[in-house]
Amino acid sequence: MLQKAKTVLQDFWGHSNFRGSQADIISAVFDDKDILALLPTGGGKSICYQVPAICMEGICIVVSPLVALIQNQVDDLKKRGVKAIALTGGIPFDELNDLLDNCCYGNYKFLYLSPERLQQSLIQERIKEMNVNLIAIDEAHCISQWGNDFRPAYLHCSLLRELAPGKPFLALTATATTRVIEDIVRNLELNNVQLFKDSFARKNIGLSVQHREDKPYYLKKMLVSVDACSIVYTRSRKTTIQISQFLIEQGMNATFFHGGLSKLEKEHRLQKWMENDIQIIVATNAFGMGVDKPDVRLVVHYQIPDSLESYFQEAGRAGRDGKRSKAVILTNVADRTIAQRQFLESLPDVGFLKILYKQLNNFCQISYGELPEKSFGLHFSSFCKRYNFDSNLTYQGLQILDQNSVISLSDNFRQRTTLQFLAKRQDFISYTGKYPKYQATLQTILRTYGGILDFETKIDLALIAKKTKVPETALDTLLKQLHADGIARYQTQNKDLEVTFLVPREDDRTINAFAKKIRSLQKVRSKT
Repeated sequence: MLQKAKTVLQDFWGHSNFRGSQADIISAVFDDKDILALLPTGGGKSICYQVPAICMEGICIVVSPLVALIQNQVDDLKKRGVKAIALTGGIPFDELNDLLDNCCYGNYKFLYLSPERLQQSLIQERIKEMNVNLIAIDEAHCISQWGNDFRPAYLHCSLLRELAPGKPFLALTATATTRVIEDIVRNLELNNVQLFKDSFARKNIGLSVQHREDKPYYLKKMLVSVDACSIVYTRSRKTTIQISQFLIEQGMNATFFHGGLSKLEKEHRLQKWMENDIQIIVATNAFGMGVDKPDVRLVVHYQIPDSLESYFQEAGRAGRDGKRSKAVILTNVADRTIAQRQFLESLPDVGFLKILYKQLNNFCQISYGELPEKSFGLHFSSFCKRYNFDSNLTYQGLQILDQNSVISLSDNFRQRTTLQFLAKRQDFISYTGKYPKYQATLQTILRTYGGILDFETKIDLALIAKKTKVPETALDTLLKQLHADGIARYQTQNKDLEVTFLVPREDDRTINAFAKKIRSLQKVRSKT
């Protein structure tokens, strides 16, 4: 079977050999063993379950805590010709049922889902009908209260033992202390577990901390000296724009990347960087998940990272081809003061979380006791402005609600654009006669959206632009003019976060379930 696995590795990924413990882990999967694999960032954790699952009959169930990572991996598998499904938030019941049918009868190889999804009775019943060949628990440290990014919903992953009895478990993580390892084994009920641990040392990466007051000058100096593919990490979206603009003004080939960009814009910038059309990408920690570019020669943290775990993962994106590379923290006295203040102030207290949760429900118009089935787009800055919330504290609060399975939060920029023609047909004809240059475009819109004369209709500017060969910016200007002239009602709304509620609204009672943990964290931080 291992030879078959090597063939799959070559055919689907283009690699001739496995790395580190990958071959041993895959052999243990073929032997139906329970496994705990501790592999470093960039160590190829996903290969350990994707390759054997493709080799075996049936479907592999993958539990992952991050919607973005789930979607990334499913998209990557589809590009390789492998059938995979992601059960993320906001899927209507009928569509969800169809997706589960595909898992049972459609020869799909992978079902990715969050631990919260696993708690749904429909999901549990349908998993019983599937021919499961392997269960993979990604980011397994989330199951431990002592681990980084603990998620209570992970404690229910052992339920898969009942839903798919006798199937091997493969737990994977890039960070785990002895105490966390014990929690993973106990909570997942791993039997005669085989432990694999590869070295976390990256000897080809030179790590350093540079104390410089004139950080822009030294950043430019470092990037020029390397003159190769680089990543610059910052802590805010605003700073990514400022630094990238500075680098461009210095004649460097740079762009920025953060969670507020549209999906199309993210894909475009990532592709340009991956193909070396762009040399430097200045980004928040929204960048890097699922990205495996081998020739990154320099990773710079322009500000002190959020945590040691974050730093290790982000610095580890350098030198994945094994060649000499650098990871540098560029800091100064002011940075340390700001980081210390943010560290102490960025953890919301229980009182703020109760207010935040209540106002989030009010903002989305959710009544007490209700659990909505759909996801909600959230314009973060508008939300903060309406309730006079501090943006940093609010974002940290939303993340805590996400970590404690109250909501599922994801960066997901969307623009919802609607249009309805208000003028009577005769007036409309008269208007197009007055402005003949608009006629072909407006006729295309009418043909594309049949009910647009009668109803407010969601439109896709990119689709219209493609059909009419008119740039999106020009279309936006035209439709705004129609709106101003009373010919149409044109509205656009931007959303940069997506929220899915996971429990019925119960206000303070919802927060009280984990209030003790928050108070303990506050106490620990105050002593730091």
